[in-house]
Amino acid sequence: MSAMSEEAPCGELPGDPLWVRSSYSTGMNNCVETARLGAGRLAVRDSKDTGGAALLFADAAWESFLTSVQGQAPNGSY
Repeated sequence: MSAMSEEAPCGELPGDPLWVRSSYSTGMNNCVETARLGAGRLAVRDSKDTGGAALLFADAAWESFLTSVQGQAPNGSY
């Protein structure tokens, strides 16, 4: 898989993923959930639509995204 994301129906993900809700979640389900899929992949889904599609990311792409939203680019350019 490339560093870009792919999309897959949650019901078609391999195994039985353990979904973890964001620590910033409220009781109104306005957040995302993530699940490690193995083989260097991570799935992200909308907590309001748990049977819908999930975005699949390479671990490195997800870590790069998290670093960017935390205010520092992976190469330190911010």
